[in-house]
Amino acid sequence: MTATHPALAKGDTVPALPTYSAAYQPQGVDERGLWMEMDEAERAMRDSIAVINDPKLIQYVREVVCRTVGEDRCRTVRVYIVRDASFNASMAPNGMMLVNTGLLLRARDEAELASVLGHEFAHFELRHSLTGFKQRRTAGDIFAWAGVAAMGAYRYGGTGAYQAMRTAQSVQIGAVRSVYSNSREQERQADLLSMAYLRTSPYDPHCFSRIWNRLMDEADATAHGRKQRSTRYDRVSFFATHPTDLERASYLRTIADGMNKTGEDDADRYRTALAPWRSQMLADQIKLNDFEGTDYLLKGLAGDIWTAPLLYARGELYRTRGNPRDLIAAASFYRAAISQDPANAEAYRGMGLAQMRSRDPGAVETLNTYLKMKPDAPDRAMISTLLQ
Repeated sequence: MTATHPALAKGDTVPALPTYSAAYQPQGVDERGLWMEMDEAERAMRDSIAVINDPKLIQYVREVVCRTVGEDRCRTVRVYIVRDASFNASMAPNGMMLVNTGLLLRARDEAELASVLGHEFAHFELRHSLTGFKQRRTAGDIFAWAGVAAMGAYRYGGTGAYQAMRTAQSVQIGAVRSVYSNSREQERQADLLSMAYLRTSPYDPHCFSRIWNRLMDEADATAHGRKQRSTRYDRVSFFATHPTDLERASYLRTIADGMNKTGEDDADRYRTALAPWRSQMLADQIKLNDFEGTDYLLKGLAGDIWTAPLLYARGELYRTRGNPRDLIAAASFYRAAISQDPANAEAYRGMGLAQMRSRDPGAVETLNTYLKMKPDAPDRAMISTLLQ
């Protein structure tokens, strides 16, 4: 079943899945050149220290791709998990898929991850990299030749020189606009094809719109914390390469409603797969220096149940900002984490440092407890110096 929405331009509907072509090889000079560049980039990526080399996690993410797009299609996918706290994923034309840890942290369940990875696979299957490359090259040629024509008109003067220059400038602006509008159209197409994958997958198709709604709320929290205006989600800027998050959330929700399909979210399996890396992902997020955005994210991850790792992360967030009231709050978060997990030595460390900055005499006992729990702690010399 397909669905339409007023926001979908040109009568867009959820398409049928394209015919799958096994062992596809690049066609033409342009596509072969792109694949060669991506092959070289992938060789560098395999040895990058930014890549998480955890076979279990990589295999899990790849299984999510396969459950989303089908076993036949996913055979071409090679997953690389990049330690990057931003929300992002991408797929190169040669089959290399990059998944940021920031995406893994923000997705609440397997279905939400599937929707984003399906979107990236759609770019791959529709060969958008090649189309975008050709579009940019054509626009660049038009821009350059229009500039040459304008300079020629200016040089030789005459009554039509001014009009010729204005015409050339309009042509240049149109060429630039075509690049960005083409990028937005490709994003729409990838959204729609991702919904087609979700329609045939075991996942709930409503998952895609949920994640965009939360991203808008997180962006608003970040803007509030930085005393900036909230992002306008109802207008597309000239240089926008994507539809607005509000537009996406709206048409994806309407399409999902029209499918009349329910499905799995597999939240428990998702949490289990990410558990070994969740603390590291939270630590990387805290380093972004985005207090309110990160606090919003932590509250969302916790829901009604604050686990020891989330309490510890919140303590780290407040201690890092370090306002006097933050240090008191941080100590309480660490204390709550310890009550759930008495073996959490790092929580003792964080609480002790927060107490020390608050001139709390209990800091000495707390930090000594940390050193007893971790006699080989890498920062033992520093902590010992503080205690002296």
